[in-house]
Amino acid sequence: MTMHKCTIDDLELLREISIETFTDTFGADNTPEDLAAYLERAYHPDQLRSELANPDSSFYFIYLESKLAGYLKLNTGVAQSEEMGLDALEIERIYVRSAFKRRGLGKQLISFAIQHARETEKTAIWLGVWEHNTRALEFYRVLGFEKTGAHSFYMGDDEQTDYIMTKRLEAF
Repeated sequence: MTMHKCTIDDLELLREISIETFTDTFGADNTPEDLAAYLERAYHPDQLRSELANPDSSFYFIYLESKLAGYLKLNTGVAQSEEMGLDALEIERIYVRSAFKRRGLGKQLISFAIQHARETEKTAIWLGVWEHNTRALEFYRVLGFEKTGAHSFYMGDDEQTDYIMTKRLEAF
């Protein structure tokens, strides 16, 4: 397993894996129109270019056996999708390709995010999880995340609820 910090040169590959993994995860649970509207907005090249240029956001690819298996997006400061303070780190996106699931990569990505949070002296790590994604909710609970709130997530025109899950980190 290796990690690679994404740059603007990775934009097209980031866009491809983003659309693929998001569709695999949520496509069956949403209308084609709402899914298409979300994918166009969230993964438009201009949107991803802006996110890659943001100094408070970073993307990382994870490779297994030299094959791109998934990715992670981390936010700090004002890049966080909710105001959680300067001592928090957000995992905004964490996706693993279907062919690589059940191989421990999700745990590796979470461990990487926690290590990054500790290195940057954050005291909390958090993420949003769709309230109906029971598999993900249980995965995060097992890793020590607790439900601390909720916020709206728009899939096209469909307003959905994401639970905010937070893991407190030990003091430094």
